Amino acid sequence: MINRPMSPDLALAKDMLHGWILAEQAVMTGQEYRMGTRLLRRADLRAIRDSIRYWKGEIDRMEGRSRIRTQQVIPRNT
Repeated sequence: MINRPMSPDLALAKDMLHGWILAEQAVMTGQEYRMGTRLLRRADLRAIRDSIRYWKGEIDRMEGRSRIRTQQVIPRNT
């Protein structure tokens, strides 16, 4: 496997994911978390988790990984 330098977009996506994970941890312990001008509280947990899912998907897409799962189906006559 060849180690390639991380693209700026991938590095940004990983930084964004890390920030959202920190926000989730802070909110889960009852604290508030400030991200730029936005103040996040426990009520924002759904939005935080949606953002974590989004950035994980973006990272997977940029790294060429897919979350699509396939199944083989064998039709049978009954």
